[in-house]
Amino acid sequence: MEKKEDNMNKNLLKMSDLSEKEVYSLIERALELKKGGYPKKRDDLFVANLFFENSTRTKHSFEVAEKKLKLNVINFSASSSSINKGESLADTVKTLESIGCDIFVIRHSEDEYYKNLDTNAKIINAGDGRGEHPSQCLLDLMTMYENFGKIKGLKVVIVGDIKNSRVARSNYNVLTRLGAEVKFVCPEIFKDTTLGEVVNFDDILENVDVLMMLRVQHERHDGKEKFDKEEYHKNFGLTKERYNKLKKEAIIMHPAPVNRGVEIDSELVESEKSKIFTQMTNGMYMREAILEKIIKDNNL
Repeated sequence: MEKKEDNMNKNLLKMSDLSEKEVYSLIERALELKKGGYPKKRDDLFVANLFFENSTRTKHSFEVAEKKLKLNVINFSASSSSINKGESLADTVKTLESIGCDIFVIRHSEDEYYKNLDTNAKIINAGDGRGEHPSQCLLDLMTMYENFGKIKGLKVVIVGDIKNSRVARSNYNVLTRLGAEVKFVCPEIFKDTTLGEVVNFDDILENVDVLMMLRVQHERHDGKEKFDKEEYHKNFGLTKERYNKLKKEAIIMHPAPVNRGVEIDSELVESEKSKIFTQMTNGMYMREAILEKIIKDNNL
């Protein structure tokens, strides 16, 4: 297994930037913060949240985390920025860096957008196209660890639009590295042949520890996929009948937003096994831990 220095290598762009030690360190720090740990505040740094795709949870949990750390948040709106005048993402970043921005949290529809950025500021990837979503992955790991006290040996099944999911990609890569068993359930049109084994939904329910449901990402489809909500829910949705087959200790996760009645029955979103809203709470603490580590590792 590849060994990495205990250093975030300036940025957090993808899960492979982190060693196993760093992953567990972030989980432990986030859990400490959740239990009332004291955040390491810095009122002399500026952070800009550049979101070029719609976001509720990621954007606002980063903003709350930044404010809890007393960072100065630069409010940026893509719809009213010079992007509408033809300015590139690279030039937007250079502009904000020039006026004092130290850290950028960026979500963009382009895969690996960060490769085109020439900046000395620090970058936290909040989602790139069909690429990765490292902060979501880390909060997912935190939620699993909080429930089971371990990652190694967990049986995780990810269900839904695998081909277009950066959440599936990030989670698969790091979960397998940490010793979990990861399998997928999806329609043929949503398969990603670069990832793991695709199994039959109803064959795995009784043995799964973590059932992670994904949203169908219509915004990334080319219009060729035929989609029927009722048919999808019947074949690939978490119904009450499927829920009742899960073992007592199993948990349900979803990165949200949830399409109730499509990928999951509405009443199951708040069910006993559901950790969907716990994930959202954990997300703020994990993003707080990520920001702390970026600041520390880069001597800001």
